[in-house]
Amino acid sequence: MSGEDTACVFCEIVAGRAPAHIVDEDELSLCLLDINPLAEGHCLVISKRHVPWWHDLTKEETVSLFTMARRVARRLHRSYSPDFVCLYARGRRIPHTHLFLVPTVKGDVLDASFNALEKFQESPPGLAVIRQQSRLGETARKIREADD
Repeated sequence: MSGEDTACVFCEIVAGRAPAHIVDEDELSLCLLDINPLAEGHCLVISKRHVPWWHDLTKEETVSLFTMARRVARRLHRSYSPDFVCLYARGRRIPHTHLFLVPTVKGDVLDASFNALEKFQESPPGLAVIRQQSRLGETARKIREADD
């Protein structure tokens, strides 16, 4: 862990210097309960190595992270019987790769937030421009041609 990482709460948890309710762990990833849950069972799957953005993980770390997310999501489904377990990647507020796993049901806070976001996605004129077929084709080409 580098000097800048010592202020990272997730690095502190991985190092055993900060408390956490650990749900699962392997060599490269760790799953813990979120201390500010959106729903009961809300978990975070984090990389053990300090990597701000999930797309900068190694292939092995990515496999570990998403394998653990799948395993814990199945456990959440069996434990809470939600409509589904929402998964999304975070890292903006705490710049250390983490996936949210949130059991969700119709009408809960997360469902309402995503419904509002989807309605917003359909309305602004600025977004209408990027939905045009010619623009979508250009966007797909640009992404395909970018270096990996």
